Amino acid sequence: MGKGRLEAFSDGVLAIIITIMVLELRVPRGTALADLKPMLPIFLSYLLSFIYVGIYWNNHHHLFQVTHRVSGAVLWANLHLLFWLSIVPFVTAWMGENNFAQTPVICYGVVLLLAGIAFWILQRAIVHAPGGSNALLAAAVGRDFKGNISLVIYIAAITLGFFKCGIALSLYALVALIWLVPDRRIERVVGATEPLSPD
Repeated sequence: MGKGRLEAFSDGVLAIIITIMVLELRVPRGTALADLKPMLPIFLSYLLSFIYVGIYWNNHHHLFQVTHRVSGAVLWANLHLLFWLSIVPFVTAWMGENNFAQTPVICYGVVLLLAGIAFWILQRAIVHAPGGSNALLAAAVGRDFKGNISLVIYIAAITLGFFKCGIALSLYALVALIWLVPDRRIERVVGATEPLSPD
């Protein structure tokens, strides 16, 4: 089975997720800069989530750059990832509208954790797809240190969120920073296997 429809559908869903999030940014009634102050938590939660969705889009693109065929398991794993990412606008708005209160901050972390697990499942499904045509991905991902450490940080952040929301938010931002630098593992593998173009 080809991958074109899966990529197009995923791109569309991620674009809609970002659109839904930006629609939560309400225009203030006043015209002074001070009127923007109550919107700061909403904007900061939007910014963090925008970065996360961008990171997932970037890594999803790299993932399918070395994927040649998809199976039914890959399609369902991809939908599973998109499901958790589609919850991001809800928890983003809930967290921002309530000034980073404890329960929304913890739920935000739970969604990030489940999205991270879903991405890991998607990688595994692609690697184990019938035909063995996705061996490049297995070589590129390796032990997936960044992915595994991210899940550990999410769990730590969710736990600490019951005591200090600020620490949990800092850890969410830390994971985003870890992934903000594009993951070059796949690009290195693709570059090593591509034939040199003639001069």
